[in-house]
Amino acid sequence: MAPFFFLLLLCFVPRIASSSPLEHSHLARVIEIQERERVSPSVQIATVRSLLGRLLPSHQASFEFEIIPKAKCGGKACFIINNHPSSGIKGSSEILIHGVSGVELSAGLHWYLKYWCLAHISWEKSGGVQLSSVPKPGALPHVSSTGVLVQRPIPWSYYQNAVSSSYSFAWWEWERWEKEIDWMALQGINLPLAFNGQEAIWQKVFQRFNISGSELDDFFGGPAFLAWSRMGNLHGWGGPLPQSWIDDQLVLQKKILARMYDFGMSPVLPAFSGNVPLALRSKFPSAKINRLGNWFSIDSDPRWCCTYLLDATDNLFIEIGKAFIEQQFKEYGRTSHIYNCDTFDENTPPVDDPKYISSLGAAIYRGMQSGDDNAIWLMQGWLFSYDPFWKPPQMKALLHSVPIGRMVVLDLYAEVKPIWITSDQFYGVPYIWCMLHNFAGNIEMYGLIDAVASGPIEARKSENSTMVGTGMCMEGIEQNPIVYDLMSEMAFHHEPIDVEMWIDLYPTRRYGRPISALQVAWKILYHTIYNCTDGVNDKNRDVIVAFPDVDPSIIMIPEVSKAAKHQYIDRRLSERGHMKEISDSYDQPHLWYSTIDVIYALKLFLDNGDEASDIQTFRYDLVDLTRQALAKYANQVFLKVIEGYQHNDIKQVTFYSQHFLDLVKDLDILLASHDGFLLGPCLESAKRLAEDSEQEKQFEWNARTQITMWFDNTETEASLLRDYGNKYWSGLLQDYYGPRAAIYFKYLLASMVKGESFPLEHWRREWISLTNKWQRSRKLFSVKASGDALNISRWLFDKYLRNANLQMVYDLWGYDAVKSASM
Repeated sequence: MAPFFFLLLLCFVPRIASSSPLEHSHLARVIEIQERERVSPSVQIATVRSLLGRLLPSHQASFEFEIIPKAKCGGKACFIINNHPSSGIKGSSEILIHGVSGVELSAGLHWYLKYWCLAHISWEKSGGVQLSSVPKPGALPHVSSTGVLVQRPIPWSYYQNAVSSSYSFAWWEWERWEKEIDWMALQGINLPLAFNGQEAIWQKVFQRFNISGSELDDFFGGPAFLAWSRMGNLHGWGGPLPQSWIDDQLVLQKKILARMYDFGMSPVLPAFSGNVPLALRSKFPSAKINRLGNWFSIDSDPRWCCTYLLDATDNLFIEIGKAFIEQQFKEYGRTSHIYNCDTFDENTPPVDDPKYISSLGAAIYRGMQSGDDNAIWLMQGWLFSYDPFWKPPQMKALLHSVPIGRMVVLDLYAEVKPIWITSDQFYGVPYIWCMLHNFAGNIEMYGLIDAVASGPIEARKSENSTMVGTGMCMEGIEQNPIVYDLMSEMAFHHEPIDVEMWIDLYPTRRYGRPISALQVAWKILYHTIYNCTDGVNDKNRDVIVAFPDVDPSIIMIPEVSKAAKHQYIDRRLSERGHMKEISDSYDQPHLWYSTIDVIYALKLFLDNGDEASDIQTFRYDLVDLTRQALAKYANQVFLKVIEGYQHNDIKQVTFYSQHFLDLVKDLDILLASHDGFLLGPCLESAKRLAEDSEQEKQFEWNARTQITMWFDNTETEASLLRDYGNKYWSGLLQDYYGPRAAIYFKYLLASMVKGESFPLEHWRREWISLTNKWQRSRKLFSVKASGDALNISRWLFDKYLRNANLQMVYDLWGYDAVKSASM
């Protein structure tokens, strides 16, 4: 290995951790129980060997794995990488990896491949794996003669959000789940959420309380909306849920759990939150069952609005909670003793009295504990960020409603809004520092690299820290691989890392070879796209995918200040003073970086693309970066349309509206060139799970609706959640987003010709009709990429961002054309 890489590696080898203040708590006792209840070492080793066979079959003989006790790791979880005693003998193992579990062995394998072989592992849709840099068997690089010890500073690495199951996993079969669990193990994840199959459990539980399967038809949501029916936000939407789906998901869940346990993971199961079907009211008329308020439905439509919550202080709550835990144990044969429950996630308690809230929390926990005496309540901390109801007295009452060590809170959005700081370490309650990062699986290049690299370290080393893990809680996966590559690694770091050095190595690992221009490009991206510090929730509101539903006369045109121009010319990569906020009439697209700098980074990708166009990870990044640049450009084109309308300039409106529509069509062609940006696979995956044509229609409607209107609408009033699940997918742009924009522009021009105000209601009626028809459509879309990503990106760059249109780019962005000298 080159000396540079050896020195770099020294930055990544953690030191032995100091003892945790929670070592003697109930939490520590449950961790000991989990370790005792793990499957045998031989099973864990066999599971890791199978992973290696799927990942790198040519090197199965090159690695040997051994499970060791924690005592050999200083009493903590760790992995140790050594040169194998037989290395050097032809055909023998070369690298020996020790670890306390199958997860640690897998993480050790990944660590070795990452930093000794300069490999890269990400989701298949976001580029997949880069293993071409791994030397052939017999030539693997040695580690130092003393070996490499990497020890976890804290016990847990958590994964998933309660809604990931709907935004990303809804249509997965076992083949895709197997890849995901492999990815989890390689990233060192040992505390994954496991939510599949629970509807089958609920059927059996509610049967004990005389509720039939048909009475649950209105309770469960459809396959794409189960996350929200489970949380009590809605009921029935997208349903009824076919029995075949319910049964198949239970079978799938058992496979998922078995594999997780075989790796030595501790899957988190659901617990009873109080969400009950309406039928329970008639069966138990004296039970304290409250109807909750409206959650984003139009006119509080009772067909799916306003779910029912059983008061936690009612004795029936504990009975149902106990039955649910026991039924899961009966079905699965074991548990990890950690249960997720989010009774108050976007559901505000009816009373703010701390004593009442404390009694609710205590009763919720008793429901778990009555079924499992070792239960730990894992709660998403989103409510403390989202709902102003939770002031310090209410928050403290909930957190202290159970004994310390029997609840763990996910500081869900810690990279942006860390609650541990403002709550005095969650008032002494253990928590997991989590990165939320993504909303609804939106496709947007975005991140807070510096916060990810330093936040978990600062939290863990802070005074009286109660931090017990790190976590990734994105709503949707398969995007921004650089962010997850770094965040998963933070579970093993004891000290802050040198981010500049990490970024410098990233493209070499990502593409399998050092290309200096791409290192420069990634440095630019780190300082721009991946350096968002404005605190804004990055829900993608780009005009293409989240078209404004407003009268164009009230859209205010953002302005560019002279100071911003001066800052740009001074090459301050971090400037973002380019807009003057004037109106909140619609959700402004999020822009936190210098777009011209990102266009320059894209130019570096294009100019050096011939060196890397054969690499799948490069092709994904190229398409994504081109998409990002053009998406932000499209936002400005839209504002030129609006500017023309407000100045009564029909020629300007005609030109720029057509320019926008052409851009949408061209962007669809770009997205079609990579498998990670296709609509077809999502729809086909949904239909594959159907047993008959009616289920096919239902499942496809679920998939289409989630990414467009999301929830209910009337003829002239769109869903309050419209476009929340938007996607930059080929097929979706050409078939839906483009036609939608064309309708708006049609009415815009017509109103100008007639000298009338914009007919907002007519626009809405036609747009909503288009959407509802599209949701019911059965049109097929390609499931395989087509076209040359590099050539298409170059064509689009020349068409929209350079040459004849370069001055228009500068006019749109408001920067002086002097910048063109560096282009």
